[in-house]
Amino acid sequence: MSPDTVTQTDILMVGFGPVGATMASFLGRYGVQTLVIDRATDILTMPRAIALDNEALRILQNAGLAEDAFAKHTIREVLMKSPLAGTFGRGNTSGSIDGHPKLVTFYQPELEAALRNNVAKYPKVTPLLGTSLVSFQDHGDHVTSVIQLHNGEQRTVRSRFLIAADGASSSIRESLGLSFKGESYAEDWLIVDAINRDTSQMSHVEFICTPKLPTPHMPAPGGRERWEFMLGKGQSREEALDDGFIRKQLKPWVGDGPIDIERKAVYRFHARCSKTFQKGQVFLIGDAAHITPPFVGQGLVAGLRDAANLSWKLAWVLRGACQPKALSTYDQERRPHANSMINLARRMGGLIMPQSALRALVVHNLMKAARLIEPVRNHLEELEIKPKNQYKRGLFTHKFRPADAGLECGALFPQGLVRNPEGQIAWSDDELGNTISVVGLGVDPHTVLDVTGREAISALGAQVSTIVARKGTRSLANHELEDLENTFLAKTRHKPMVALVRPDRIVMGLCPPAQLGRLLQQVRRL
Repeated sequence: MSPDTVTQTDILMVGFGPVGATMASFLGRYGVQTLVIDRATDILTMPRAIALDNEALRILQNAGLAEDAFAKHTIREVLMKSPLAGTFGRGNTSGSIDGHPKLVTFYQPELEAALRNNVAKYPKVTPLLGTSLVSFQDHGDHVTSVIQLHNGEQRTVRSRFLIAADGASSSIRESLGLSFKGESYAEDWLIVDAINRDTSQMSHVEFICTPKLPTPHMPAPGGRERWEFMLGKGQSREEALDDGFIRKQLKPWVGDGPIDIERKAVYRFHARCSKTFQKGQVFLIGDAAHITPPFVGQGLVAGLRDAANLSWKLAWVLRGACQPKALSTYDQERRPHANSMINLARRMGGLIMPQSALRALVVHNLMKAARLIEPVRNHLEELEIKPKNQYKRGLFTHKFRPADAGLECGALFPQGLVRNPEGQIAWSDDELGNTISVVGLGVDPHTVLDVTGREAISALGAQVSTIVARKGTRSLANHELEDLENTFLAKTRHKPMVALVRPDRIVMGLCPPAQLGRLLQQVRRL
């Protein structure tokens, strides 16, 4: 094929890492013609990201991954320890939210393999490995890009949109001239991943918060463990990567016993965020848009949130069900939350790596004393300091929301176990499907819809469902879902309500049944 030959596609995405593969999965599920390129010819077999929270697991569920698609190690608590104050902090990560553990560790190559297998199910997604982006030009209503295949052949790709999932050193972001403001930490960190230890009984993450040698330590599936050691001033990378030095650092945990080092690397952490996640027809996702220090395990999670938020908006624009200007809400919704997570990670970094023994003594003991105050302890231990994935502005409406509703527009709709009309027990997200959902909570939306309302639902491409209280042996109508654990109806205090839920499970609108027609018109105007 000559360079003059043009390949047509809806989406060209550069980058097939875990965020890119999740984005490709969503686009495939929505039926969007997508070409994905990556300069690497295979998955990098070394572990990198290691932690996922309940929101990330729910996103992967909605992207099509089965619960057993990759191994996970459930973390019950996070402990912060100091030689000067003992255990001064604790995070309760036991239990689950929306059907998923609050915190797990995993093995990144296994997750990436599962995601690529998932992408292979969708005929409209075509990955091209060993392929790089040479150049691109935004024409206002489409993008033309030149790509180079592994054999040196070049092709021109014409796409409606270009997605940069090409990592922290994104060439696309640089070509757009977007600033990547933030900071780089002055300290180098030695990352050690080891295997062949029995970690099945270890269900916590620990942070050893000492000025001399701050050390996060955590288990992972497959008998794996990770240690991160902050290097002292004057320590070289070569010295840190020496096997003798590494064995010395690991000795407090493993003694002189055998252990296999799977990976050793020296990193410098960064906290950066692009000034915008969109420019014209080009969008940034994942590390191309933001880099989060690893101290709260939210780096990959933030990228998965990007994929869930942007993918359905692109799909709805491409099918003509949404105006292109709605795409601006991707940056409007995601960038403030990404910044909030970066700031939380920076604050946690200050606790983990105190600059002096005096600072550690004061700060860590103050934290320990604060935990004696029950409201403060609950706030910290129950992870209420973690910014909620709730938007202040974006593609949703604040109108019609009842004052006493336990749901919020711009926030996540809950997930719970339901029984469907076939009698099967399933997660509600799986039953709601991959579209906008009109969900009646204790009321059948069909009973309050007029002709205009039905036309609005059709225009939105929406699915109508009714969540009802537990019926026992009573049969269900074909659009009814039985609320097995009172997950949903408790949110509305069993008052009839209707929620419009986006494909990324954000509540787009909420109203009493009588106002559904007006709400649907308002959402269409959005």
